[in-house]
Amino acid sequence: MAYESLEVMITAEQIKEKIRELAEEISIDYKEKNPLLIGVLKGAVVFLSDLIREIDMPLEVDFMAVSSYGADTASSGIVRIQKDLDQSIKGKDVLIVEDIVDTGLTLSYLFQNLNSRQPNSINVVALLDKPDRRKVKFEADYCGFKIPDRFVIGYGLDFNENYRNLKDICILNT
Repeated sequence: MAYESLEVMITAEQIKEKIRELAEEISIDYKEKNPLLIGVLKGAVVFLSDLIREIDMPLEVDFMAVSSYGADTASSGIVRIQKDLDQSIKGKDVLIVEDIVDTGLTLSYLFQNLNSRQPNSINVVALLDKPDRRKVKFEADYCGFKIPDRFVIGYGLDFNENYRNLKDICILNT
């Protein structure tokens, strides 16, 4: 599929502006703290990279890779940690950085798992939120854009590992 034929949902300029707004809010809320931002691989890498450059304070970064699996194509709610953190989060102010909140199953699990490790605080920032797909009650503390139930790609989001490099967030019509 040619990139030119994709329908743009959110432009690169809109993303940049929203990231500035989120970073300003986070900088205010985490003033006098040294937050640990945990990027959820792979989709959140682009968002995390741009976000940390806009946050005006000392911070730390770590990564986790998680996946839902099952015999189905839909998430089973069972989450497997593929890559865990490189450090302890005990007593730290943690901010999970995610590309999209969809069913909420993976983020709900991840939140509970990390919360059991005794951080001082734990919050979630997500670039995108698809509330119509939610299977469990879960809301990000910081949210960029609420979007309709469409399959989106670009800006870190993929389809079969393709399209992550798009600057815009686009609708993939399959």
